[in-house]
Amino acid sequence: MELTVKNLTKEFKDLTAVRGISLTMTTGVYGLLGVNGAGKTTLMRMLCTLLRPTHGSITWDEQDIFSMDRDYRRLLGYLPQDFGYYPDFTVYDYLMYVASIKGLRPVTAKHRTKALLEQVGMAENARKKMKKLSGGMKRRVGIAQAMLGNPKILILDEPTAGLDPSERIRFRNLISTLSEERLVLLSTHIVSDIAYIANEILLMKNGSIEAQGTSQELLSHMPEQVWTLTVPRDQVNTYMHHYKISNIKTVPGGTELRILSGTRPSKDAILENATLEDLFLAYFGESPYGHTNVDESAGEQDG
Repeated sequence: MELTVKNLTKEFKDLTAVRGISLTMTTGVYGLLGVNGAGKTTLMRMLCTLLRPTHGSITWDEQDIFSMDRDYRRLLGYLPQDFGYYPDFTVYDYLMYVASIKGLRPVTAKHRTKALLEQVGMAENARKKMKKLSGGMKRRVGIAQAMLGNPKILILDEPTAGLDPSERIRFRNLISTLSEERLVLLSTHIVSDIAYIANEILLMKNGSIEAQGTSQELLSHMPEQVWTLTVPRDQVNTYMHHYKISNIKTVPGGTELRILSGTRPSKDAILENATLEDLFLAYFGESPYGHTNVDESAGEQDG
């Protein structure tokens, strides 16, 4: 069971969204990590046959996925960033409608719908209208519709976008349980989404895969080291001008900076173990939150 991408490129009029990507994925969870605009959605849409590549190929067990056509899509479950639904449908009716589009027999559709509603924790809300659901509930229904055909390939595009921390944890746990005996590709710009569940992480930047491997492998090859240093508050801007700063924390006597640097930034700097958030900053030049993580309280870090 292999999904193989070779020299994959997608060009639009004045933009190359995906640049010569080659990779092979098998069973397990793959985390596609990158900032917004890195090309993650374009790559996923090609993997779902919604876009044709300009160059290169995508094969499933050595068969071209576009030639496989419907046979490939039967293997596929897809949750886009924004999935469409009829707001006045109940959760149950919506899933039954999607099941009919996927070609499931009515008896099979009922069985799968009821089982998935239990699995995603929505059985008690089966008769609630879609328009009445919270963001987290809608994402759970979204994963249920993606799983209706019991797919071998599950592709999830920014599945936790807009969810609060407790819903993100619930969603990650759900994805982890669904990953047995299937390939799961999860795209995100939120490091914590993949820190605990991804078997392999793909770092995507400007349409290319910059690095890939387990979290331990990627951290061991980080281009910079991580240091903590407490400085007077009036020196913070100077350090921010010269270094990548992943965290700023107010502490008694000054401000503690978490600094990425190939050399010791000061004789008082303490070498620390790198995290995936540090890795994100090292490769993408910004924090995983889209800005430097500022913590105004001693001993508490924004997560």
